[in-house]
Amino acid sequence: MRLEISDFPIQTKIPVQWGDMDAAKHVNNLIYLRWTETARIAYFQKMGMDVSFESGEAGPILGWQDCKYIFPMTFPDTAIVGVKLHEILEDRFTVQCAVFSEKHKRIAAIAHNTIIPYNYKTLQKINMPQLWIDRLI
Repeated sequence: MRLEISDFPIQTKIPVQWGDMDAAKHVNNLIYLRWTETARIAYFQKMGMDVSFESGEAGPILGWQDCKYIFPMTFPDTAIVGVKLHEILEDRFTVQCAVFSEKHKRIAAIAHNTIIPYNYKTLQKINMPQLWIDRLI
């Protein structure tokens, strides 16, 4: 299945910086994870999730992530990072993130991020809050 940016309801544009590139003259692999983090927070905000980590209620914590690199991006370009729900389980959910090169009009990377509801006061994971389930995009 070919992914298109239109498959992702939440999209974040991030300009590629000169300093994002490494000695191999393409965007360093860690930058893609930073971009997915930025887009993931935009996703959380869009669903109305509290990302202050101070509420004492449920907050998100990253439990796992992967990234498949498909096309090397370089400066200048703009990354368009799309996020969509991939899976919901009793105690976690997974989003799929896709990084697209605006300059080359193609996908550059695909990542999956597993988010675990976490109580930052008791330092324990908790079950999925119904509010989150109701608002997942």
